[in-house]
Amino acid sequence: MESEQEEPDRPGGGIPGNVEPEGKESFPRRPHAGRGLGDRIFRIQLTATGVVVLAIMAAVGLFLLMRAGQALSVTGLSFLTTPEWQPDVHRFGIAAVLTGTLLIAAVAVTLSVPLALGTALFISDVAPRRLRRTLVTLVDLMAAVPSVVYGLWGLFFLQQHVIGLSRWLSDWFGWIPLFTVDGTQPGDPLATDSVYTASTFIAGIVVALMVAPIQCSVMREVFAQAPAGEREGAYALGATRWGMIRAVILPYGKGGIIGGTMLGLGRALGETIAVYLIISPVFTIQPHILQTGSNSVSSLIALHYGDASPFGMSALMAAGLALFLLTLAVNFTASSIAARSRSGAQSD
Repeated sequence: MESEQEEPDRPGGGIPGNVEPEGKESFPRRPHAGRGLGDRIFRIQLTATGVVVLAIMAAVGLFLLMRAGQALSVTGLSFLTTPEWQPDVHRFGIAAVLTGTLLIAAVAVTLSVPLALGTALFISDVAPRRLRRTLVTLVDLMAAVPSVVYGLWGLFFLQQHVIGLSRWLSDWFGWIPLFTVDGTQPGDPLATDSVYTASTFIAGIVVALMVAPIQCSVMREVFAQAPAGEREGAYALGATRWGMIRAVILPYGKGGIIGGTMLGLGRALGETIAVYLIISPVFTIQPHILQTGSNSVSSLIALHYGDASPFGMSALMAAGLALFLLTLAVNFTASSIAARSRSGAQSD
């Protein structure tokens, strides 16, 4: 009677024909799907489009740098610290207009972000389904209104209705340097309204209404992509609608909130016509947002482009280069922050 001999364990789980050499580890094979002709063409098109966009941006920056070289060679770093604008006598800089640009953009973003965020949340999670399409259309139509229309509306309608608010802010918060108005006293009934017109505050309100639709569209699209399972899970755990929004929608949409805010900030920094129609240009550093007189880089270019000498044109190109670099810095900062968020990481 033959004795049964146990078969020794072999690599490959004891399956005949699946013997692996000793010393060689087994790794699972990674699935690989070959790209078809259509996929390769699409990939090449996307790569070419990205390269073209970067090339155009580089060409714009190089063009501005070359045209601004004559002016920058005269002023040097004092171009950033000089508030005056007299290029024909070689005394010019963007200290005043850059301060006005940043203040107008700051006022606009401060007012537009809560408005855009609330509107986006209402459309995506609160409004009835039949009403959402109408609201989305209205928001998109606001983004399509020309900036000159906003400027005329702000100049002839909004300004006279905002003077009372500006006076109230100056009376009660004038101890804050930002809300100080020179030449007025708190509660002075004889203070003329002209000191509150053509101010940074009024220009900022108009720009806020212009950038809010863009911010709202970006935020709304991100909020709509929040996982439905997490929404339902929050409701199943007893969360209210606001609790669900606070626990699910807002954390998920952080990237959209940051991206929409920075996109609106970039638009606010470069707004020209609306600001040009409202403000009263001054070439001094004027940090009081309620007081008449302000300026911006874009309105400076629009104001002096027609009558600029060759050297003055070079100075305007230098101002445009500064605005171009500022906008690039804002956009790159926004993209790096948004990429770290949950929604931004999933979109990569």
